[in-house]
Amino acid sequence: MFDFTQYLGFLLFLTVLTIGFWLMFFLVGFVSYWVGGATWEAYKERKAKKKEEEQSV
Repeated sequence: MFDFTQYLGFLLFLTVLTIGFWLMFFLVGFVSYWVGGATWEAYKERKAKKKEEEQSV
């Protein structure tokens, strides 16, 4: 029915597929965290700059 080499090929395919899935899952989480943090920092900088301008005027 199946040779041992076909079985190993199938296992290799599943391994690569699983690694790809978890890598994509990790990268999507990391990129969304990175973008969210950058947005939050930019917001805080703008808020501080606006507050500084109001105090100096």
